[in-house]
Amino acid sequence: MANATKAVLEGGPGDLPERIVSVTEPGTDIKVPFRGGYEHFRATDRQEETPEGLLPVYAWWERTEVPG
Repeated sequence: MANATKAVLEGGPGDLPERIVSVTEPGTDIKVPFRGGYEHFRATDRQEETPEGLLPVYAWWERTEVPG
């Protein structure tokens, strides 16, 4: 069984500082603030073995800019 409180982020910017993040509600999109905007990740059906155990994989799907 996967650890539902964390997830692995796949894709998006190569210099994203964190690839294992907390998930507030499993299965919902994750929005990560990064460089004046947000990177958006969606849940996949896949899981990945990590140093923190088996985690669900979330794939990058878009970036939004913060108005400024």
